[in-house]
Amino acid sequence: MSFKEEWISFIHQLQDDICTALEQADGKAKFVEDKWERAEGGGGKTRVIANGDVFEKGGVNTSIVFGEVTDVMRKQLKINGHSWFACGLSLVIHPFNPFVPTVHANYRMFELYNETGEVIDRWFGGGTDLTPYYLFEEDAIHFHQAYKNACDKFHSKFYYSFKLECDDYFVNYHRNNERRGIGGIFYDHQRPDAGMDVNFWMNFAKECGYAFMDAYVPIVEKRKSTPFTEANKHWQEIRRGRYVEFNLVHDRGTIFGLKTNGRTESILMSLPPTVRFEYNYQPEPNSEEDKLLQVCLHPRQWIPQPVSDEERLDWERGTNIC
Repeated sequence: MSFKEEWISFIHQLQDDICTALEQADGKAKFVEDKWERAEGGGGKTRVIANGDVFEKGGVNTSIVFGEVTDVMRKQLKINGHSWFACGLSLVIHPFNPFVPTVHANYRMFELYNETGEVIDRWFGGGTDLTPYYLFEEDAIHFHQAYKNACDKFHSKFYYSFKLECDDYFVNYHRNNERRGIGGIFYDHQRPDAGMDVNFWMNFAKECGYAFMDAYVPIVEKRKSTPFTEANKHWQEIRRGRYVEFNLVHDRGTIFGLKTNGRTESILMSLPPTVRFEYNYQPEPNSEEDKLLQVCLHPRQWIPQPVSDEERLDWERGTNIC
C-alpha cells in the first residue's frame, strides 16, 4: 500500500469511528451518507446528522479530490505546479442544547506534482477547536488537556505552538479580533523532513484525530441534559452568527473548496441551522454570556506552560519548531 493509499484508509476509518461515537452520544439520530463525485477529479462521502436528541445539525465529511492547477489557484491560493491532490476529513457538530458546545475538526494532506507526476511539495494540516456558548472552565481544561496529551507524545512544544496558532487563526478580525470560541490546536503546511517524515505526520494526525472522542464526547455527556431557556437559545443563535461570519469571510478551507469547484453543499455543511444577526447586540455586563465573550476577546492559557529552567530558556530564545 502506498503512503497516499494509507492516508486515504486512515481518513475513512476515522470517519467511521467518529460517526459511531457521535451516534452513541446522541442516542436517536443516525448519520445519512451522501456520496458525490467531482467532475474535475475525485469525490467524497458527506455524512450528515440532524434533528437528534442532542445534535441539531452536523456533518462528518471526507473528500479525495485532485486535478490540474488552474490560474485561479495560482493567483488566489499561491499554488504553483502542474497538478494537485488533497484528501482529508472535516467535521462540524452543532448541538441543540446551548450548554453543549459546537465542535470543529479537520485533518488533511495536500500533494503538488510536476508535469511528470513527481511530488514536488507535500504538507499536512489539521486541528480541532471548541466553540461553547456558555463557559465551563472545567470543560475547557478537559478539552485542551486531551490535545496536550496527544501532542506531547510527539513533541513537548507542539501543544503550545499549535494552541497559539489556533487562537490566532479562528478570529473574526472585523469584530475587534474576537475569537469564535476557546480554541484547541491548529497546524498547517507542515512539510516532512528528515526528523519528521511522512509517517511522523501520519501518526500525529491519527493521534489527534482519535483524541476527538476523548476530548469532546465526555463534555456532551455531561451537558446534554442541562435545562435551558429561550434566552439561552437566543444567545446560542447570536454566537452561531459569529461562527457563520468566520466560515464565510476568513476560513481557508471554505475558500479552497469553493475556488477548486468543490461540492458546495458539503463545504457549507459547517453552517448552523438557525442563527441571529441583531444590530449591535451586547450581553449584559458580568453575565454568563459576557463571561464567554470576554474569553473570546482575550484567549486564556488553559494548560500552564512549562516552567522548568531548560524549557523556559527555550521559549525565551524563541525555540519554536513550528
